[in-house]
Amino acid sequence: MTPRYPILVFWSEDDQVWIADAPDLKSCSAFGPSPESAVTELEVAVAAWLASAKAAGHPLPVPSQPITLVAAE
Repeated sequence: MTPRYPILVFWSEDDQVWIADAPDLKSCSAFGPSPESAVTELEVAVAAWLASAKAAGHPLPVPSQPITLVAAE
């Protein structure tokens, strides 16, 4: 079973896109034109991050809190 990590979703005024970040996974984030698309892209990034860590023999971080937070625009 794949651990579920918290996701932070917020609007980036500078980039004019929605950002989705997995704070438990260093430098793991994605973006999209909507919150949903940013999260969809993040799911791909999380899978790749976890696969890379596993392939390198690194332990997977324990999820800090399995929640999704969405900041208002």
